[in-house]
Amino acid sequence: MRILDEEIRGIGRWYIAMPPLLLIGFLVGLFFLAAAGQTRLEAGNERVRNSQLRQQALSEFTARINKAESAQRGYLLTGEGSYVATYRDVLPRIAGSLDQLQAAYGESGLQSEPMARLKVLTGVKMAELEDTLALLDKGGMIPAMQLARIDAGTRIMNEILDIVRETRLHEAAELSAATAQARSDLIWSRLFTGAGAILNIGLVLLAMRLVYNDMRRRARQASDLRGQKRELENQVAERTRELTALSTHLQGVSEQEKSALSRELHDELGGLLVAARMDLSWLQQRLPTSNPAIEQRFKRIHDSLSAGVELKRRVVEELRPTLLDNMGLFAALRWQFKETCRRTGLVCTESIPTLEPPLSPDAAIGIFRIAQEAMTNILKHAKAKSADLAVTVHNDTFTLRVTDDGRGIPSNRLQTISSHGLASMRHRITALGGTWDVHSPASGGTVVTAVIPLAGLLVPEDATATVA
Repeated sequence: MRILDEEIRGIGRWYIAMPPLLLIGFLVGLFFLAAAGQTRLEAGNERVRNSQLRQQALSEFTARINKAESAQRGYLLTGEGSYVATYRDVLPRIAGSLDQLQAAYGESGLQSEPMARLKVLTGVKMAELEDTLALLDKGGMIPAMQLARIDAGTRIMNEILDIVRETRLHEAAELSAATAQARSDLIWSRLFTGAGAILNIGLVLLAMRLVYNDMRRRARQASDLRGQKRELENQVAERTRELTALSTHLQGVSEQEKSALSRELHDELGGLLVAARMDLSWLQQRLPTSNPAIEQRFKRIHDSLSAGVELKRRVVEELRPTLLDNMGLFAALRWQFKETCRRTGLVCTESIPTLEPPLSPDAAIGIFRIAQEAMTNILKHAKAKSADLAVTVHNDTFTLRVTDDGRGIPSNRLQTISSHGLASMRHRITALGGTWDVHSPASGGTVVTAVIPLAGLLVPEDATATVA
């Protein structure tokens, strides 16, 4: 959030907030404009449709009233009944056309006075036509023809046609105005749509720019984080190498101190204890006594000195096995394994090759400590009844495997082993250039395996040649 605030302060908060606000305003305005444009288009279409309907009604009305007058005049001139039939058929339709025309104009409220006048004149004209036919039926052809020739009928018909003509002109102007308005509305709608599209493209480009800037910012942050990660990894690797070197040095110093202490105990303390036992034996020979209490005291001193010698020997072997220096690693491993099993009552089996490669002293003591620590862990934590030690040298690889039938290590702790013994084993194996594995099989127990390249364990050839 702090990084985002810094970025926002750097480019301006309105720069971030403006595109969404503009987009929302544009969408709202576009919605209302589209709704208004749609309403205007519908109104224009309705206006055009009504004008067309009124023109159609005028045409039908004009055609029917002309047809009625023509049929009436044809009957007067020829006397044929077909004209009368045509007249009788058209006459009711004139009233329907007039009602339809008046209804069309009545909805809009246009031309109310001309329509009223047209209705009156139509009624007069239809009455004049009916009177002519009635006079024909009663008085004969001559009176009817005289009535038909009166100028009043012609004048009424002309006035009707004038009203129709003026109404048509008005409707033509109305249709032209409606068409022009619809065309104008369509043009404005296209202009608004084009402007909206341009604005939308601008907003999209602005959004793309913001996204691009954000991606570049994220890329810079990711690059910085990767650089910091590499720097931290390098620092961790450097600190790990330093700690590993320090731990290896401390282990080497510890082994040297143990070796020095072992020699000192063997030489100094061993000499003192042996001299004390020899002096005690000399006193027993020079001062013979039959007192049981004194003999008991002499025996107790002998036993204490013997226990001290045994303790000295065990401590010396724990500090620095003499077999390791005198007989080699494999002999020391056999003695350590059997001695540990003898003291604790474990059922032990071992598989160690007879021929031992020329191992360096540091490698030999390192492998010995690994096996020793594995046995110590079995005794402290495994609660096992049996243990197995296997050493193999194959394909330039040295493998040490220690197995027990104890309670094992829970699977959730295999990845978080934090005991000092296992950590020491892991460090020794890593220092020798090897890998290790510790796991608990489904059958139970624990298996510790160390795999070490043999080339890093052997004595250098120049050192062997110098010794020779």
